[in-house]
Amino acid sequence: MTGAILQAIWSHWRRHPLQLATLLSGIALATALWSAVQAINTEARANYASATQQLAAGSLDRIIDPSGPMTLSQYRILRRAGWQVAAVREGRLAVAGGRINLLGVDLLSYPTLPAIAEASQVQGIAPVDALSAPGRLFARAPLAERLQATAGLPPVIASDQVPVGTVLTDIGTAGALLGEPEQISHVVVLSKQPKGIPHLDQIAPELRRISTQGDGGIASLTDSFHLNLTAFGLLSFAVGLFIVHGTVGLAFEQRRPMIRTLRALGTPMRTLRRLLVVELMILALIGGLVGLVLGLYIAGALLPDVAATLRGLYGAPVDGALTIRPVWVASGLGMALIGTAAASGQAFWKLARLPLLSTPGARAWSGQTQGSVARLAVAGLGLIGLGVIAVLLGDGLIAGFALLAGFLMGAALCLPFLLSHLLNLGGRTAGTALSEWVWADMKAQLPGLSLALMALLLAMAANIGVGTMVSSFRLTFTGWLDQRLTAELYVTARDDAQGAEIERWLGRHSDRVLPIRALEMEHESAPIFVYGVVDDQTYRQHWPLLTPAEGVWDRVVGGEAILINEQMARRNNLWPGDTVTLPPDLTYPIAGVYSDYGNPTAQAILSVDELARFGLPVPNTRFGVRLPSDKVATVAQELAASFDLPPDALIDQANLKARSMEIFDKTFVVTGALNILTLGVAGFAIFTSLLTLWTQRLPQLAPVWAMGITRRQLAGLELLRSVILAALTTALALPLGLMLAWVLLAVINVEAFGWRLPMFVFPVEWAKLGALAVLTALVAGLLPARRLLQVPPSDLLKVFAHER
Repeated sequence: MTGAILQAIWSHWRRHPLQLATLLSGIALATALWSAVQAINTEARANYASATQQLAAGSLDRIIDPSGPMTLSQYRILRRAGWQVAAVREGRLAVAGGRINLLGVDLLSYPTLPAIAEASQVQGIAPVDALSAPGRLFARAPLAERLQATAGLPPVIASDQVPVGTVLTDIGTAGALLGEPEQISHVVVLSKQPKGIPHLDQIAPELRRISTQGDGGIASLTDSFHLNLTAFGLLSFAVGLFIVHGTVGLAFEQRRPMIRTLRALGTPMRTLRRLLVVELMILALIGGLVGLVLGLYIAGALLPDVAATLRGLYGAPVDGALTIRPVWVASGLGMALIGTAAASGQAFWKLARLPLLSTPGARAWSGQTQGSVARLAVAGLGLIGLGVIAVLLGDGLIAGFALLAGFLMGAALCLPFLLSHLLNLGGRTAGTALSEWVWADMKAQLPGLSLALMALLLAMAANIGVGTMVSSFRLTFTGWLDQRLTAELYVTARDDAQGAEIERWLGRHSDRVLPIRALEMEHESAPIFVYGVVDDQTYRQHWPLLTPAEGVWDRVVGGEAILINEQMARRNNLWPGDTVTLPPDLTYPIAGVYSDYGNPTAQAILSVDELARFGLPVPNTRFGVRLPSDKVATVAQELAASFDLPPDALIDQANLKARSMEIFDKTFVVTGALNILTLGVAGFAIFTSLLTLWTQRLPQLAPVWAMGITRRQLAGLELLRSVILAALTTALALPLGLMLAWVLLAVINVEAFGWRLPMFVFPVEWAKLGALAVLTALVAGLLPARRLLQVPPSDLLKVFAHER
């Protein structure tokens, strides 16, 4: 008996292959967008974990010299005192095709490195070979080829056990290659230390120990980036599920006569529900597998830009290659099953509540939908209220995204109610019987199209909101770069002695020299960089203060006050009028707060003379140079020749701004692509809704045709219906999109990055988006209109012969 029931259930899809294709497409598209985001996030996190494991020091504390690089003599003091530490040297090395990151470690004391162990076990290279001259360089295969093409380097060993973009070697080899054999960047503190070793303050008071407790490293730093991607992936997934919801609902309605017959023959409703659930889960798995393949291609296309963003913003070791991982495959299939079940829940609920002998037809089904419009609107207002409550009572990114979800889903549920009232208003303006019928017909078709229009609303709101946020960010970021990067040339010396010589040389060959001096210390268990500035009009005229006040710079350069960046102000709730206490025990009143986009750590500015009060050596190696723009290239060339400076020690303002804007543009490539894909899915939802409703249109159009309206006119009116509904939905999406932009700028950005951005409006871009939405609806309505234009008059006449 079960076999016969299954054949009856499956016969619906044989009679309606287009519906089957629509259902599978909806599941596949929703799964593809979600799984693409999950594949990108999983790959990035796997790279973070791999890099931590490959360097074997992810959980070890570090010891640094706040004044600059450590020296070998400081390292020897620690070792002789009994401290179990390992030296690390980091730098940039010029090779064929550019400059790369060089990492040198003390192989005798550093924890066992996977790359060294692999070379010893697989390639037969003894660890002593890496210690003795000329040493060995370890890098991934693509980078190893570049190293081998560079003359004068030690032998290169290709290994997958090295982080992306990094060359690993012994610290002695690294010092020789960088030309600074006596310098080290920091030391790592090994996990096992002997008892009774002296405290760091007793043997090297100038050094600072940086703890890794509670610090997730790169993975923690990039959490907000990945959470943003996940949120937009979830939105795209929800838009795709609207297709599934509408198609399943229509299929269940069209199956009611069959279900009524099966029940009359004695089939229990429980058995029917179980078999229908199994059918949908099988279809969900098929659509999910197709979606995974699509998601793999989408992720492969987007991952290189994501990798470039993560490397540029956070220095994260992410390559552009994609690996199929069980985690995101299982996540994609799981979401396909869960999403299909959620989208089908209302259909099963309606099926259980409809009377057994009710007359078949879409009117009973859609009539109930029209009756629930007000209840949907109330539910939508409830979701909006819950989102507001979440952000008022909670904090953090989760509360911000709860507010976003509440507004977006609540507005989607309110859409049918708002459109119904707008169509009523349009009907009151009708001057002829035909125009009155057009408005009434649009309202009658609204239940069948409401889900597709909800998808369009969400897609348009996301495009408007994210587009406004990105454009506002770009305008603000561009202006901020113009304020912060005012010096025409930036110079970095190798050490303080060379810095003093360069400063004297620049005094003769430039208009003004702005020393960039900084100390790294801790404030409330978090790192802070304290910069010292000289009194110069460059800072007074251009520095981007968020809280400008009279006499700010006079107080700062006079040593009476301090400036802090926005991240520190929001994180610690410190604003002008409050005080900041820095080690050892120096307290300064806060004179102002300045914007500092792209920097995740706390930062402060004092007079350069105040830095001496901290009792720490202040490095004198970095300078900003003010000079006419037409002399930048000449001065840079003379500097490089006079002091043998490497290319990355001289950065002109134009190149620095160009690199910053390149990283900025890549940052939003993924969200922009997801927005475009989401809008495409919404257009497909409209298309599939119009096609699935086509079989129900003839009984409604035949009487109008019989009264003298030609098929061409009816086809034109069908297109007009699509355009009007899309235009009304776009108009309603505009305030929702602006609300989304405000939440992203004022809530999400503040929680994720610590800064708040001003909001600008871009009406021309909104008009372009509106035109694109109308064009999408017009294209979606072309095929149904064409079918109507070609329908034989005999089919229209048959309508009057059928009982309805």
